[in-house]
Amino acid sequence: MMSRSADLVTESMKRPAGYVQSLERGLAVICCFSAERPRLTLSQVAGQAGLSRAAARRSLITLQTLGYVGSDGRQFHLTPRVLTLGYAYLSSLSLADVAQSHLSDLANEVHESCSASVLDGFEIVYVARAATKRIMTISLSVGTRLPAYATSMGRVLLAALPDDQLADYLEETTLSRLTERTIVDRDRLRAEVERTRSRGWCVVDQELEDGVRSVAVPVHDAAGRVVAAVNTSAHVARVPLTRLQRSFLPKLQDCAAAIDAELRTVR
Repeated sequence: MMSRSADLVTESMKRPAGYVQSLERGLAVICCFSAERPRLTLSQVAGQAGLSRAAARRSLITLQTLGYVGSDGRQFHLTPRVLTLGYAYLSSLSLADVAQSHLSDLANEVHESCSASVLDGFEIVYVARAATKRIMTISLSVGTRLPAYATSMGRVLLAALPDDQLADYLEETTLSRLTERTIVDRDRLRAEVERTRSRGWCVVDQELEDGVRSVAVPVHDAAGRVVAAVNTSAHVARVPLTRLQRSFLPKLQDCAAAIDAELRTVR
């Protein structure tokens, strides 16, 4: 799934002094690869990254020399070493470790999958997950990225943004209809985000994928800032909306409160 957050620098962003364009290009090349595109030719990398063949080739050679990219002579692919880039973030983020145990307890209690994510540009990124039954065709794991506007965790995180940043998001993000229920009208989406902000939780019903609904709440750091969101997702045939809100939501709020409390003790 592609998103505008894959663009490392938008055209409208003014590049500061000291900006290293070659680094931007190298990261853009890495971001070309995905589960849907695990192997790419030089031409495909250049097209996906918006680079000339020569620039793409230089980036690939550099990444290959450093061990982040492999090649069979025609196609390129990422190597396991690229995981160290994400691990450096996750290993420094106590949130992931703290959330995981609480999400696992909640998943065992409600017998549904539970996750935690953070906001990164136009998308949410999963940082912890306790899966039970697989209910989505989308494979979800730590590192998965999904569009913020169509997810319960995304709307919780958008609701925590300052008004100016939320306005920028609503103006710049691309709203694609993922199901018949997906909100693609910016005014309606703003209203849903503001509703989430006022009540402190969000339910998304079959907007990301047909048959799947979820409820999410925020997670706070020691200063009271929203740093993540946690959710519980379930199949519509198994969990009615009333049960999601009356039964699952209080348990999810207790889980988030427990994560909040533990994060306050982590230095």
